[in-house]
Amino acid sequence: MREDPRAEAVGSLLRSAEVVQAASAPAGDADAARALDAAALDAMRLQENAGLDVITDGEVRRTSWAQTPRFVGCFEATPGRGQLNWRGGSGQRGPAPAGGYPAIVRRVPDAPRTGSMTDEYAFLARHARGRTKFTMPAPSYHRRYWSAEHSTGAYRDCAEFLSDIRDYQRGVVADLVALGCDYIQLDAPNYGSICDPDTRAQMLAQGRDPDAETIFDAELDSSLFDGVDGVTRALHICRGNGPGGMWHSAGGYGAIAGLLFPRLEFDRLLLEYDSDRAGSFEPLADVRPGTVVVLGLLTTKSDQLDDSAAIEARISEAARLKPLAELALSTQCGFASVPVANPVSAAGQQAKLELVARTADRIWPP
Repeated sequence: MREDPRAEAVGSLLRSAEVVQAASAPAGDADAARALDAAALDAMRLQENAGLDVITDGEVRRTSWAQTPRFVGCFEATPGRGQLNWRGGSGQRGPAPAGGYPAIVRRVPDAPRTGSMTDEYAFLARHARGRTKFTMPAPSYHRRYWSAEHSTGAYRDCAEFLSDIRDYQRGVVADLVALGCDYIQLDAPNYGSICDPDTRAQMLAQGRDPDAETIFDAELDSSLFDGVDGVTRALHICRGNGPGGMWHSAGGYGAIAGLLFPRLEFDRLLLEYDSDRAGSFEPLADVRPGTVVVLGLLTTKSDQLDDSAAIEARISEAARLKPLAELALSTQCGFASVPVANPVSAAGQQAKLELVARTADRIWPP
């Protein structure tokens, strides 16, 4: 296993219906806890046996990849908002949240806490045989919880709210470091959305400035790790990983790269490049020197195994814009960001993880 990771998955892995049900069980349910522990161990062994350089617990304990509303009592379901322009996949959206999507309605520092977001990492750290990482939504992602109708009673503007979320997450980072975590990945589909021409047009129609928000968000996310040493800081820019393999963002990274990439003070950027929707590799030239770009070339939206030769050819193409020593390989996204998993079988998932590791071994020998 390499000290500098070259082969990894993004986060979530497939879960059985029983595991999904266990993740939603009330706290203290012993049978559910045992089922989740077993699922986490299975996820670890799957990634370790595949040969990945860094692993997660498969996010098996989560009801959604973005967990903040589960642990911080400052959100309430509000009707008529939160819908994204989902496209593609099986079209199986799954049920909308009861009462609507969450919005920030109370100040973060004053909100009650329910459990700790880092408990799942403690189990991972105890049982993993190699290097581990923890994934959580970027501070900037929480912009999606802002509602001009419902949130202004708690905050004067979205920027003030996001700063408070960033401060809360600084506490999560401190707890993770205390548990021995040295790789923290932020997930940020909000940046992928701003690549989409339809989303940008909608933002402008609402009186929002996509470029100004991009600059603010990049600086906010980078500031999460101020004063933190010895941790690999990673950011995954998602283009939508919804029920049944659906996606919400088209348009290449060129729409944001010039403003965004130079401002992201991260060690690693995980970028999705599994389809034509992501555009060309030209935006890699805007990534800061020394930042490793993890190319998400293997799709998690189809059971078909990606072509090994084509993957290696694309890595060679990217290396014309970014040194090979500053590239790595991953799957495009998770396999089950939400309870309705992507249309991939367990065997297909395993084959893709193994292909990531084999390809990395050939290109960056251990």
